[in-house]
Amino acid sequence: MAVQRKEPERLAQRRKRLGRLCVVVLVSGFGVGWLAGSGCASGRKEPNLNLVAQAWSEISKNYVDRSAVDSTELTYGAIGGMVDALGDTGHSSFLTPEMVKELGKMERGEFKGVGIEIQSRNGQVVVVSPMDGSPAEKAGVHPGDVILRVGGRDVADWPLNRVVQEIAGRPGTKVTLTLLEPRTGRERQLTLVRASIKLHEVTWARVPGTDIAHLRLATFDAGVTRDLRRALGEIRDAGLGAIILDLRNNPGGLLDEAISVASQFLEFGDVLLTRDTRGKVEAVGVEKGGMATSMPLVLLVNEGSASAAEIVAGALQDGHRARLVGQTTFGTGTVLEEFRLSDGSALLLAVQEWLTPSGRSFWHKGIVPDLPLPLSGDEEALFPAAVKSMTPRQLEQSTDRQLRKAIQVVTEDRRQPGENPVVQTSDPLPARQAVRVR
Repeated sequence: MAVQRKEPERLAQRRKRLGRLCVVVLVSGFGVGWLAGSGCASGRKEPNLNLVAQAWSEISKNYVDRSAVDSTELTYGAIGGMVDALGDTGHSSFLTPEMVKELGKMERGEFKGVGIEIQSRNGQVVVVSPMDGSPAEKAGVHPGDVILRVGGRDVADWPLNRVVQEIAGRPGTKVTLTLLEPRTGRERQLTLVRASIKLHEVTWARVPGTDIAHLRLATFDAGVTRDLRRALGEIRDAGLGAIILDLRNNPGGLLDEAISVASQFLEFGDVLLTRDTRGKVEAVGVEKGGMATSMPLVLLVNEGSASAAEIVAGALQDGHRARLVGQTTFGTGTVLEEFRLSDGSALLLAVQEWLTPSGRSFWHKGIVPDLPLPLSGDEEALFPAAVKSMTPRQLEQSTDRQLRKAIQVVTEDRRQPGENPVVQTSDPLPARQAVRVR
């Protein structure tokens, strides 16, 4: 496979791309439009707009429920239907003006709602991941849970945006979800109180009884690399000698942050490859000045690790920089370019696919860890906020087998004492336009 080189700075010359994984249930949420039709017939180069106008005319004149004949809703439904007809379920999507605003708030870290990311998959509404510290996480929502009912109503035949609208709402109000755990077949009902959510992107803690840092990245939104570099400096100053990088339940975010984060741990090589609609493949190289390019490293992933998290996981795995422990990742690997429409709504269309540096596609497949180790429904992942207050014995008795395995693996991989693998650098990070992947 011929691969052309593409320096990261060249991405700044491209249009802004958005690719937040799935649907974040915030205030009004954002998601794909409801299916109003299959669009133009197969093989037709241009849509039959006269046919669309005829359908609108018949609906507006004859449909019995007059209150439902709303021109804006029907227009959005038609656009959403065209996007749905592409078959790129859960990826390419249509955003109303309100959804576009919510997406902007997400990029600034302003979250309100229950804090879960959901996607339509195989005809089911599936939880990708709960956000750290969100009502969903505190209530016990897990990656992979299937949402069966919202407020007691079956959502099996609902389009995704209706599910979003039903779950979303004002802070302080409640919503009840009925969830199915696929591995066990167990149903459970949870009542969540919507809230304003302050997301802590980067957190870390010393693993009790060790000199290992448990370093957690919650998303790849703007500023994550800056916060990561600050954390790596603190880890260096604390004299710690190894890192467990925890990307579990990380739904992804900005491409430039993914490139910069991976580059903190890689000295050379590529972070990812891009493949466009013509099959042209280009390589995006590692940035110089990484702060932890030789410190022993293990990476934790699960089915809630997606998008930009998968880019980082693939780069570190292909670069033989870290072994991956946990579960196969979610399987999103496209860049979504935003095309604004005249009324402030937007189309998010998949225009490129991301590959790992060795050319592996993870779209709809996920990245398989080197050491597969699932957690059961009764086992909980531990993040730094909890680890910080634990004793070595409490950690040993915890249900987080993945974290315990990562500690074992990184201990086995330790370098000889006396090395100082963390290199401090003040090199500025190159400026790039915000590009979201998914």
